[in-house]
Amino acid sequence: MAEGNEEWSDDIPDDPGLADRLSNLDEAEGEQRAQALRQGLADYELEDDDEFILQGMEDEEGEYRPQRALPVLAVVGRPNVGKSALVNRILGRREAVVQDVPGVTRDRVSYRAHWNTTSFTLVDTGGWEPDAKGIAHSVALQAEVAIDLADAILFVVDATVGATATDEHVVKLLRSTSKPVILVANKVDDQRQEPEAAALWNLGLGEPWPVSALHGRGVADLLDHVLTVLPEESAVATAEPGGPRRVALLGRPNVGKSSLLNKAAGSERVVVNELAGTTRDPVDELVTIAGQPWRFVDTAGIRRRVHMAQGADFYASLRTTAALEKAEVAVVLLDVSEPISEQDVRIIDLVLESGRALVLAFNKWDLLDDDRRRYLEREIEQDLAHVAWAPRVNISATTGRHIEKLVPALETALESWDQRIPTGKFNAFLSELVAAHPHPVRGGKQPRTLFGTQASTRPPTFVLFTSGFLDPQYRRFIQRRLREIYGFEGSPIVINMRVREKRGKKK
Repeated sequence: MAEGNEEWSDDIPDDPGLADRLSNLDEAEGEQRAQALRQGLADYELEDDDEFILQGMEDEEGEYRPQRALPVLAVVGRPNVGKSALVNRILGRREAVVQDVPGVTRDRVSYRAHWNTTSFTLVDTGGWEPDAKGIAHSVALQAEVAIDLADAILFVVDATVGATATDEHVVKLLRSTSKPVILVANKVDDQRQEPEAAALWNLGLGEPWPVSALHGRGVADLLDHVLTVLPEESAVATAEPGGPRRVALLGRPNVGKSSLLNKAAGSERVVVNELAGTTRDPVDELVTIAGQPWRFVDTAGIRRRVHMAQGADFYASLRTTAALEKAEVAVVLLDVSEPISEQDVRIIDLVLESGRALVLAFNKWDLLDDDRRRYLEREIEQDLAHVAWAPRVNISATTGRHIEKLVPALETALESWDQRIPTGKFNAFLSELVAAHPHPVRGGKQPRTLFGTQASTRPPTFVLFTSGFLDPQYRRFIQRRLREIYGFEGSPIVINMRVREKRGKKK
């Protein structure tokens, strides 16, 4: 528990007058106030990327302009070859879990990386091993997903061990792709081990790049080479400009995703079977609902314990995550004939972590009786309170009832996802909020909010420059007030803090 005599409460009632006061704020006055606060930051120690965020203030007005999709570099290889160590070395910080136990990395994790003046997305695929026998198969499946999602691939091999049967298994797959594959010979700690790296020429993937992820040897040369093969803009992270918005259909197995896609497409596009988990691969489908085109992706159902899934189910889980990464908005289907489960909540949390817009579709609504409806409302109140802001649509995927109501829900969620608040208005909002409800004193100090700006959209991401750490409850309070004033229905809101000290102040 935080220090101090006063405990912060999330249950402060809404302030109906705040919206009126902000709507009456003269834009020029708001901008002037924001510039004054911005100048006040000159007294504080700022970092280089702070300036990058603050410069974005100049370009914030007007329509949303899609940002350049950063190229994606995936790191693939069997367990314990040093993938996570290499990821940490490239990032210049310890982010990925590193242990001497094979298969520690269970999830694919994305990071923003920089080399020289270039930014790119780095994906650590991990060494998934559902079981010891299926290790070669599982690594190959990871490689397949990496090929789908990446613009270029780093294939990491332990030079001290040489190419194993698992490596050979993955090589066959990598040879078939048209995407650049860079062979990394890791654990080459000094010149005496160079011949071990050279022996990997026989894999047929071109020149092996000898590195020591642990000591950093050769990594700079490797990254220089990576930049020569990465495109300026990702070919996989975003779809064509101006194309139909991309919707991922998510839900636990047999919740009705394929039925919904078939009804929307007007044909039996996807196999529908009473057996849960029939769908294995995401299927892209251009559909028209209420006269509007959408690109729907039907995904295999997410299993409860992804890392324990075997074979096709394991592959389906990976592809589900891949589909979500390519989407802009997720429709999570919930079966109203059954209680809301842990799996349902976990899938929704997966959407929140991805930063995608969210719509909740309650399927099989035509089968709902009064008793079940009362229980359902109680479950929604208890289990889905953290996404009360997501639009809800009651549908029947098999009969097509109310499917057209998905369109306004999707439009609302995407509009919120793209929404930007001018810096002047945002700082006026913060000033009013802090004046009415200041942050509690902690340890004799009261953190001040110095300045705020919306750093990006998709999802709306706000950066607060503060003189001290803000309690999580206080940040949630700011989020709730943002929704009260500006809506953001259907979109997660991200609030990041940058705690900065005054110049010349001793740490």
